[in-house]
Amino acid sequence: MIQRGIATFTLDYGKCPKWLFDRMVELGREMMRVIVAEEGPEALVRRIGDPVWFQSLGTVLAFDWNASGLTTILTAALKEAIRGEERDLGVFICGGKGKTSRKTPEEIASWGMRMAFDPARTSLFAYNSRMAAKVDSALIQDGFQIYHHSFFFTKNGAWTVVQQGMNLENQSARRYHWHSSKPKDLIREPHSGISSQYTVSSVLNMTAEKSEKNRAMSTELVGQSFGTLMKDIALLRRHSSSLSRMISLGNSGGKQLTLLELEDREFVTHPVVEEDFSKSRYLEKVLSKVCDAHPDSYEKFVAMEGVGPKTIRALSLVSEVIYGAKPSYEDPARYSFAHGGKDATPYPVDTETYDQTIDTMKKYVEKTKISPIEKRKLVKKLVRSNT
Repeated sequence: MIQRGIATFTLDYGKCPKWLFDRMVELGREMMRVIVAEEGPEALVRRIGDPVWFQSLGTVLAFDWNASGLTTILTAALKEAIRGEERDLGVFICGGKGKTSRKTPEEIASWGMRMAFDPARTSLFAYNSRMAAKVDSALIQDGFQIYHHSFFFTKNGAWTVVQQGMNLENQSARRYHWHSSKPKDLIREPHSGISSQYTVSSVLNMTAEKSEKNRAMSTELVGQSFGTLMKDIALLRRHSSSLSRMISLGNSGGKQLTLLELEDREFVTHPVVEEDFSKSRYLEKVLSKVCDAHPDSYEKFVAMEGVGPKTIRALSLVSEVIYGAKPSYEDPARYSFAHGGKDATPYPVDTETYDQTIDTMKKYVEKTKISPIEKRKLVKKLVRSNT
């Protein structure tokens, strides 16, 4: 079963001082040793995949609850904390921020060779890492550009992805979590543990259950000939300007629009209004390549080299506007706080989750090899940050 969560935070630009980073490394090492000793490496990787738990860990070690820098610095600190102990702990961390994130496949391959993993398993790790990045950048078009990607895994096959995107327009960052010990489907993602300080009014979310018909139609479109597909693309290009005008009329006069096989419905707004359907040689090149390959599933289509947000969006709009297969435009991010608010905004506090998070973290802190005074400070900070 795949679990995913999304958390959104204010954008940080400051640099973590060396003394703070060193402290995070030391405490992080102790925490990870305790968790692996108590519950095993799979449990540690599973907990990293929980956005609430990950945020709590970062808060205990150093950061404010809503700081975007928590993601990048905490991941880097944990990676440094287990350096040289990966074999003993049975946990491996690859990737990171910026250029380091692009080295994730190389690092996974390197560990696969050093640990003599089954090549098939190593390849699967690399595939899951790459697909997680592509899904959250191309299938969830929320305006956040991915700039941090890290991949946690164990030798037994459990893995977690933690990645973060930034939106410069509203000065916020959004973090995406994945966890799966037995991945079955990387496309249809039921979201859980979703928290956010900022939501987007219209997000093309091709991972949603509501987008199933649109995914199926997109797959059918690329399964036909390139010439047939381009006829639909050309039709949409030709009618996009008139469609915009007709939508405007619909806004003012309540008229309904029927375009080819488009189902009857009243339009108020639609992404096609702002979409540029002028000729794009790159888009046509990608679509030609995809049609030649005839992918028999949406996942195989998405996994192909060159397929990105524009390709996904073009096929999604053809599927909706011409064939009536509407995707989801709802932002998968829902809530403003991990456990809810004391004033019941945006929803009442989930006391069970709240208490469980604190109790679990307190247990780990108590078993670390640090001074009693430091332990009390960490526990107080955890409780204060979660209230």
